[in-house]
Amino acid sequence: MTIDDISPLIGRVSLRDRAAFSQLYQKTSPKLFAICIRILRDRAEAEEALQEIYIKIWQRADRYATGETSPMAWLSAIARNHSIDMIRARKPVANTIDEAYDLADPSPDPEKSALNSAEGRRIETCMAQLDKERAEAVRKAYVEGLSYQELAALFNVPLNTMRTWLRRSLLKLRECMDQ
Repeated sequence: MTIDDISPLIGRVSLRDRAAFSQLYQKTSPKLFAICIRILRDRAEAEEALQEIYIKIWQRADRYATGETSPMAWLSAIARNHSIDMIRARKPVANTIDEAYDLADPSPDPEKSALNSAEGRRIETCMAQLDKERAEAVRKAYVEGLSYQELAALFNVPLNTMRTWLRRSLLKLRECMDQ
């Protein structure tokens, strides 16, 4: 994912090109979702935020000025600002027991818990098949939201090596999960 890939897509999105918007989403949504997760610390809220972020991107693509900022910095700023706005808009915690009583139980039902648990075990089994360093890099990238550059520095490897690690690890994980 380079500036050369993303910048033209934003330009085409500003012209309301749906195919370009779909490509932009595919290329950038993992990074923007990681930003949302890191800030909101709630997967459901992050998923909702991501949808709203892409609506903003669709509406504001014509405001992106090529050359002033990198396209990922522009997209990341939209995600970060929207996530922070969501935190600010959260309803304060209930003050009385009567107000708290009306809240829905946020825990998943038993069936959903069992499915999530089984899926988690499958993922952990597949992760165990990866080299220890690569599995740790995948966790830090896709759970903690670290960037390629942060991971390359953390593992003391070149940036392109880190990209290769992650790409190959994800291919192995997909292959394992499909079995």
